[in-house]
This record gives sequence, C-alpha cells and structure tokens, in this order.
Amino acid sequence: MADWSRAFDDPIPLPSGCQIVALKDAAIYIQKLPKAEQLLEEWQAAVEALLLVVVSGPTMMARIGLLRALNRNVQREFDTSRKDTHRGRRKLKRDE
Repeated sequence: MADWSRAFDDPIPLPSGCQIVALKDAAIYIQKLPKAEQLLEEWQAAVEALLLVVVSGPTMMARIGLLRALNRNVQREFDTSRKDTHRGRRKLKRDE
C-alpha cells in the first residue's frame, strides 16, 4: 500500500525558501516542474527513488535523490591547499 503522507526525517529546503516535508510534497513539486526539467536524468532518478520509498523503504533514499536533483548545477570546489600531507617530510632513520 502506498503511503504518500510519510514525512522526511528533515525537511528539504527549496531554492524558493519553501520546504518539502512529506513524500506527497515532493511529488507535487516534481509535477510542477517544466516538462523539460522533469525529463532530466537527475529528476528521473529522484522520481524512481520516490516511488520506491512510497511502496516501502527509508525516506532517506528519496531525500538523497531530491537533493541530488536540486543541487545538480552546484559546482563543488575542493581546496587542496588545506590538505596536510606527510609525503616527503618523514625520513627513515637509515636515511639520516
């Protein structure tokens, strides 16, 4: 039996400032997207996860799918200058 009223553990923030609280909210949000956006691979994966969760499964699965689709254009930059490396610093006693 499908249970669309199940709530996410934590609400999902939307770019508009609103929040997705339950599975039904997620389905309504996706249905209101433009058709071209709905057909994107990320949204298709989010819909598939949502449908699996509605039947039976952890809501975290649908949450991850929605967040990945919502953040698909976010560029992540990693600051490698912060990384502490020990390569080249340690010397073996025999090499002294």
